[in-house]
Amino acid sequence: MTSLRKTPAVSGSTLLARPLLAVILAMALVGGPISSAYAQDTPQNPPPAPQAKASAAAPISLGSAKYHFTRAPRPLPNLFAPYHAIKVPPTTLTNAPRIEQLIREGKLEISLQDAVELALENSVDIAVQRYYPWIADVGILKASSGSSGYGTPGADIAGSSASLNPFAFVINSYDPLLTSSVSFDDRKSPINNPFISGTGTSATAASIVSHTATYNTQYSQYFPTGTSMTVTYDNTRSSNSAAANFFNPAVQSSIFLGLTQNLLSGFGLTVNRRNIIIANNNRKIADLAFAQQAITTTTNTITAYWELVYARENVKVQQQAVAVSEKLYNDNKKQLEIGTMAPLDVTRAEAQLATDRQNLIVAQTVQLQDEQTLKNAITRNPLDRRIVNIEIIPTDKPNAPEQTEAPSFEEALREAYAKRPDLLEQDYNLKNAAIDVKATHNALLPTATLSGQYGTVGLAGNSRQVLTSQTVQGAQLIDSTGALINAFIPVSVPVTTKTNSAGFTDAMTSVLHNQNADYLAQISITIPIRNRSLQADNQRSQLVQRQIEMQVQQLKNAALLDVHNTYIALVQDRARVEAASKASELQKQTFEAEQKKYQLGASTVYNVILTQRDYVTAKGTELRALADLVEARANYERAVGKTLEVNHVSIADAITGDVERETQIPGTLHGQVVGVDKLFSSAGQK
Repeated sequence: MTSLRKTPAVSGSTLLARPLLAVILAMALVGGPISSAYAQDTPQNPPPAPQAKASAAAPISLGSAKYHFTRAPRPLPNLFAPYHAIKVPPTTLTNAPRIEQLIREGKLEISLQDAVELALENSVDIAVQRYYPWIADVGILKASSGSSGYGTPGADIAGSSASLNPFAFVINSYDPLLTSSVSFDDRKSPINNPFISGTGTSATAASIVSHTATYNTQYSQYFPTGTSMTVTYDNTRSSNSAAANFFNPAVQSSIFLGLTQNLLSGFGLTVNRRNIIIANNNRKIADLAFAQQAITTTTNTITAYWELVYARENVKVQQQAVAVSEKLYNDNKKQLEIGTMAPLDVTRAEAQLATDRQNLIVAQTVQLQDEQTLKNAITRNPLDRRIVNIEIIPTDKPNAPEQTEAPSFEEALREAYAKRPDLLEQDYNLKNAAIDVKATHNALLPTATLSGQYGTVGLAGNSRQVLTSQTVQGAQLIDSTGALINAFIPVSVPVTTKTNSAGFTDAMTSVLHNQNADYLAQISITIPIRNRSLQADNQRSQLVQRQIEMQVQQLKNAALLDVHNTYIALVQDRARVEAASKASELQKQTFEAEQKKYQLGASTVYNVILTQRDYVTAKGTELRALADLVEARANYERAVGKTLEVNHVSIADAITGDVERETQIPGTLHGQVVGVDKLFSSAGQK
């Protein structure tokens, strides 16, 4: 563009004003916040990344509940403990008190490590996800009783679909069952045959009056070997008006022990413990899902933190640009008034000022939005009156981080396959599917049981003993025509009797001395002719297994793409920072050269404005590149599954008392995801 400045008309005052304006611009742009926004004046040798200091930082501890939900109250020493409900504490909706300790002079000053810790302590997503491992613990408790456990997000199989012993009347409960009954029966029953009933001869219908009291107790339990055991202890006391009983009243006691063993369907430890194994695997899946949520929360917090850092620094850049534009516009107006500058130069300076003010408004809006995003990430209740209007001041500045990514994409992919929680979850889903296939295959077999029973019975009561008797005539006999003959049935009538008393202790003596033993052995088999229902269960379990295998490959492909994209983004952003830093340095030199030309009268205000705008743009590009680089690193760490490790997120085992905070991740130990068994075994080793 051709300059409208007229060189021959330059006066002495103009020559004096230009160097003064150039000095002002140089001081504002070179010595102001623009040059020190992210401390990148020497981009070729960036200072060490602040993350390097994090190695000495205390690990963030995310622990488990104080109550072990896998355990139920025991009946000893308190017999009524299993019948009282466990009280789960209510949720806490207040922010962690540590956030108030970071507030200084009405501003929340936090480092990146502080932001990550606060997010893991206060995140509502973390709080919601924390309940799933505890629900999985309750699933283990339920499965330990012989039932099916509960599902959890990420688990494809909540419980086995196998129906073992569908035709056997067996209660598959690993919890012992104690059944006791007491009954009293008082009745009067009419009789039709007095000889059989023992009431003697009578011309009219008779009846028997009986009194019966029963006291029965049974203990039953099913074992993981496919064995069921039943112990029965029965006692009956009876009396009636019949005269022909040996004992009246009589007491009968019995003890029976019965064992039943599955021989085909339902045989074996694995098939009978299938739901326990699946519930324990689902607990580990819940741990991994929780770790995945912690990774997501940490990555989102890191991104929000650096976005706010960039937004704040960008506001400073835009504020400085507005200040420089205002100074240039005011100086040009003064020169226009004294006639040393063309009106077009003033108009250009005013247009640049308006543009810079617009950019400042946009930058301030983005800062407010990013601040609220970070506030939501690190607080549980963003509307807390002590926090709702507080300003967040990030204390860390992004520098080009040291290279922590794998030397090659292949190594990064292997690391992702070994550490990503979503892939590790599928390993346990495959194990659950294999267990279900094995159990449903066993259920296809016929039901065959071997049963054995041993029992002993005792009987005692009051009996009448005849000491002396006499014979008298009884009923008169008749001949074949029905006529009475002179013959009678002799009947012995007691003259002197004695009652022998016996009761419960005598009956139990007979039981314990095995006087009336009972032995039983039995083999039974049930063969379903078409077996369609169990065939459907087995085929479905195999289809689910194959589907999970395909899902594993699907997740591996997605992980490959994720690692590939984040790896490329990290490498490219690192090169982009170097290029942006170089461009910013060169643009700075261009701006300084343009100022010198302006001082010598070889340039115009318009060209100074252009170089100033280019320098501001280059500096903003450098800031954006740095923010993108540190965010790309966080995304790469998420993609390979080492976010918790890099950010020093670990578990303090509650059993050893090393819990640093109440908010802990169940199922992680020293930054690595493990199962409950390793957590507790680690506590024992310590």
